[in-house]
Amino acid sequence: MNDTAVLLCGHGSRDPDAIGEFEVAAAALRRRLASPDFATGYLEFARPTIQQGLAGLAARGARRILAVPGMLFAASHVKNDLPWEMNSFMAGNSGIEVKLGRDLAIDPKLLAAAADRIASVAPDGREDSVLVVVGRGTNDPDANSNISKITRMLWEGMGFGWGETAYSGVAHPRVDAALDRAARLGFRRIVVFPYFLFTGVLVKRIYAQTDQAAARFPGIGFVKAPYLRDHPKVIDAFVERVVEVEGGDPNMNCQLCKYRTQVVGYEDEVGLTQQAHHHHVRGGDHRHDHHDRHHDHDDDHPHRHR
Repeated sequence: MNDTAVLLCGHGSRDPDAIGEFEVAAAALRRRLASPDFATGYLEFARPTIQQGLAGLAARGARRILAVPGMLFAASHVKNDLPWEMNSFMAGNSGIEVKLGRDLAIDPKLLAAAADRIASVAPDGREDSVLVVVGRGTNDPDANSNISKITRMLWEGMGFGWGETAYSGVAHPRVDAALDRAARLGFRRIVVFPYFLFTGVLVKRIYAQTDQAAARFPGIGFVKAPYLRDHPKVIDAFVERVVEVEGGDPNMNCQLCKYRTQVVGYEDEVGLTQQAHHHHVRGGDHRHDHHDRHHDHDDDHPHRHR
């Protein structure tokens, strides 16, 4: 009997559309895997929680669980919250090994998926267009810099006349400021691409802000590109992460991680104790209001990491 199972870890959302899309992608991943048991789990706002997902797999006989982050980049959730969840579960369940995989990161498959989404609304005339790539925005400069790199690679690779990076919160420039700047560059069209896996409050807000910018600048065409969702290459990347964690010990790129390296402006966060901020809200019924109003990032609180 195969005692290895897979857990796809999501952040969770109060938007049912976001949870629905996550589960659609999870179902597509499950169909691609050889593992006989599979589950999803969420850090907050939805059930099953990470702990419930792990416990369910263990109850069905899993003794080795491969946990894969359903997240684009390694910011606080991947660096702190998920390891805390895995370590906590193993501490209370001897004999069960949980191995945590890598984030999706900057990956050729993800870039190809992003290019497909953008090309679906901008098949030509890109030299006369500005591409605005919008990331979540976090308090981790390494994760934020990944969005800038994504922008540059899509801008040059797809032949856009210019590229701008924006963030839905925490980091700058914010969406409104970036769209206003792009509108003053003299191009006839602006293509807005949310670099997000799934919908939710933030993606819907980005699209609303695009509509508002279109009203402010009626002489420019504003185009809203679809986000990644369950693009086949996204599923390919998830499969790759499962295979990777099953075969070894995948490591995140820690070269510029503020918890391991002295990064300018974050010197006091090197080597801090790892502590998740979700442990006090497991189950999704809390009223952690800053998440409801502007869960634009990984969190507003300092994290600990070792």
